[in-house]
Amino acid sequence: MLRATATLFLICGFAQPVFAGVYLTGDFDGLTWHVVGADLLSSLSIVQLGAAVAVWIRVRRAWPFWASLALLLGGVAQYFAGLDGALWLHLPLGVALIAGIAITFAALWMRPLPRRVKEAGTDA
Repeated sequence: MLRATATLFLICGFAQPVFAGVYLTGDFDGLTWHVVGADLLSSLSIVQLGAAVAVWIRVRRAWPFWASLALLLGGVAQYFAGLDGALWLHLPLGVALIAGIAITFAALWMRPLPRRVKEAGTDA
């Protein structure tokens, strides 16, 4: 679940600058797509955080939780900077978020997530 969410998060994250670029070329529908993408990314970041909590509980890996939390908090700041029109923060934070999303995605797919080890029972 965590890897699937991270994959969707990556795809939607890379679509955001495309939608912004469409808007900046004069197609005002691009702004609507950019807003819809921001809403979707916000939802995906919450789902990813929940999946990271499950990974932390089941296999005792904390780093996906902390990475997902950082992405969620950065996404909240990004969202409100965009709503406020603070492009001086919105653009560089967007670049940092896409880099963070890509790094988290790569780390999740490159490192194996071990399964929870069941304790061996004794049959006497």
